[in-house]
Amino acid sequence: MIHSLQILLFLPGWLLLLVCSTCQPEVVPPARSPIPAHTGLHPGAWQTELYFPLLRDRSFGLVCNHTSTIGFTHLVDTLIRAGLQPTRMFAPEHGFRGDMPDGQFFGNKRDAVTGLEVVSLHGKRKKPTAEDLEGLDLLVFDIQDVGVRCYTYLSTLHYIMEAAAEKGIPVVVLDRPNPNGHYIDGPVLDTTFRSFIGMHPVPFVYGMTIGEYARMINGEQWLANGIQCDLTVVPMTNYDRNDMHDLPDRPSPNLPNMRAIYLYPSLAFFEGTSFSIGRGTESPFQLIGHPDCTAGDTYFMPVARPESTYPPQQNRQCRGWDLTGLSPRELFATRQIDLEYLLRAYRSLPDPSSFFLNTRYIEKLSGGDVLQKQIEAGYDQEGIRATWQAGLIRFKGIREQYLLYADLE
Repeated sequence: MIHSLQILLFLPGWLLLLVCSTCQPEVVPPARSPIPAHTGLHPGAWQTELYFPLLRDRSFGLVCNHTSTIGFTHLVDTLIRAGLQPTRMFAPEHGFRGDMPDGQFFGNKRDAVTGLEVVSLHGKRKKPTAEDLEGLDLLVFDIQDVGVRCYTYLSTLHYIMEAAAEKGIPVVVLDRPNPNGHYIDGPVLDTTFRSFIGMHPVPFVYGMTIGEYARMINGEQWLANGIQCDLTVVPMTNYDRNDMHDLPDRPSPNLPNMRAIYLYPSLAFFEGTSFSIGRGTESPFQLIGHPDCTAGDTYFMPVARPESTYPPQQNRQCRGWDLTGLSPRELFATRQIDLEYLLRAYRSLPDPSSFFLNTRYIEKLSGGDVLQKQIEAGYDQEGIRATWQAGLIRFKGIREQYLLYADLE
């Protein structure tokens, strides 16, 4: 397999600047850092000396959102201050400013702050057209991932790489930490059930950064017709996937804090059920409930909110469980998906046949039709997890080829 990771990944910053001395950019450091200075961890976007020279005197597009920051400064602002003006911007689900409700489609528009054209990648189409890429010499991708297969930023990355490869346009991925990168778990997707919330044969939690994942997409030839993208990954400094990494910004509107981010791998399956997981409340992905639930001592009512305009069980009182008291540190330490939330909720309904949605959305989320059948057949957590193991072992052998940082301990 061909790996087109560029040489700059292995060049120290001073050497790259020496090679590119005629096009050395103004480096704009952040005034203050949301990441504790003692950790030494700097995301790829912060390594301006490694990619600013690639942008100088070139027409480039920027795939980004509200998480694309250097310190507390948006990447777009940093680029413009350095004299590097993006030609076009591309926005994933939730929009360029991260203020669009979950799942809501939106069209192309101009950003009110910068005046730049923003191409929607979550509207009628999710892959840029040849016209969208016309005149571009380069694409830069900088979006914070959360390390779970159904999170749609992965699919946006896939389509960006595919469209760019078809046009012969290089892609630069600015790497960021994966808050759920400290373990690998869950069912591996059966590609028969491929969708925008799961495109690749990977586990639900895959233990890779967005840059490593881009390398895997390329190396495994998952793009259409096996084409490969001219890919450059700008790595982080001092990243350790075994450490906790608090994110300075919520990666999407309904993941407001690290507790919700750590619970997300376990609770995302509820999106394929009739239960509420707190969308439409102040604690999304930290509450579990249903109007007919017979267990739990918490009551709440989802209502329309800016981040969730049509939440499940809207305006209905739900009974269930409040997870807001759980410690993020303890959740991090579990290092596995907890299926007990799902199994307990299933058993709490007087009529369990109403648990899974008729849309069969659970099949897209779980990457197959097995999980629903196992729950309905009465499997316990250990029995379900045992069926994941062969797929996880195979995936780990593939994954290790594309790692940029030390593996899990």
